Amino acid sequence: MPANTKPIFPLTPNIAFARMTAANTATDGTGTVATLFTAGADGARLDKVTLVPGGTNVATVLRLFANNGGVTATATNNTLLKEVRLPATVASATQENGPTIDLPLDLALPAGWRLTAVLATAVAAGWHATAIGGNY
Repeated sequence: MPANTKPIFPLTPNIAFARMTAANTATDGTGTVATLFTAGADGARLDKVTLVPGGTNVATVLRLFANNGGVTATATNNTLLKEVRLPATVASATQENGPTIDLPLDLALPAGWRLTAVLATAVAAGWHATAIGGNY
């Protein structure tokens, strides 16, 4: 007999954000990380992350990690979910600084789990990352 025969939907919106500028070359989720999303007491659904450049930046790589709710300094608490190249961007008063990048995730996260992110190269103006989902 199936354990769950009815779909569940998020009850409360959960939107979090961070501005990232610092470099972190670790590929195991340790070091300086930005916490983009934390699942609530009953878990959460994480729909997507949107990235918008804050101005002039060099090219870099964004790494997204799932963290099991433990300390991020312990590599075994983290798993690499996705790597995305972020292009060099130029500040402008008359056009977009660069592309807006949407990363669909469609993840169900257990209670207390987090989505963290790092940039592989330091950038001047930063990238604004917004995680959009909801708590069950």
